[in-house]
Amino acid sequence: MATLITIFSILITLGAYLISRKAATRYSTPLTSPVFLSTLLVIFILLVLKIPYKDYVPASEIMTYLLGPATVALAVPLYRQRKVIAANMVPALVGLIAGTVSTIVSAVLLVKLMKLSNQILISLTIKSITIPVASEVAKIIHGDSFLVAAFVMVTGMCGAMLGPWLMNSLKILDPFSRGLAIGTIAHGIGTAEAAREGELQGAVSGAAMGLAAIITSIAVPFILPSIL
Repeated sequence: MATLITIFSILITLGAYLISRKAATRYSTPLTSPVFLSTLLVIFILLVLKIPYKDYVPASEIMTYLLGPATVALAVPLYRQRKVIAANMVPALVGLIAGTVSTIVSAVLLVKLMKLSNQILISLTIKSITIPVASEVAKIIHGDSFLVAAFVMVTGMCGAMLGPWLMNSLKILDPFSRGLAIGTIAHGIGTAEAAREGELQGAVSGAAMGLAAIITSIAVPFILPSIL
């Protein structure tokens, strides 16, 4: 029975994503972003069918495991676009560092403005790096692992939903710039959205995601003590 539920849960997730892709193609709005819409669909179906989350967990673990090969596969477009990336390396690094610093500073200012706890501040500073790296950094800076996971997921989802829409509104249409921006602030979830736009966007976003994680994991442990 458990195996059948796991298979069914995987099919639900895949079906929700395919439906979301079609909806995003036909109605291009932030609310039809596949990551956001498919999440809502899966939650709705699980609630209607009264499938508890603990029964869905084995399916999610299988799909999460497959993220490993999917992430490695990002090296393919990165290799294909290596000449373009190398030609724009200097401005890209400047933009990447500026974007990474901005995500940390904005998190600190937001927490200070809202007078939230130091635990939230600590956890929020690493919201823009991918969960595997954020989880390890959280141990170093003594952040709450559950808060970190939640902030990272929400940041990635918001970046995937609103990032392309905001750049379209601001007439930022250059593929390189779009990929760099999304990868810097919205890690893997944003990179998946960038890859939907085109190979160059996906390649640049993947590279930005990795470099932003490195910069953040080095900078945050040194910056936090002075902030706190």
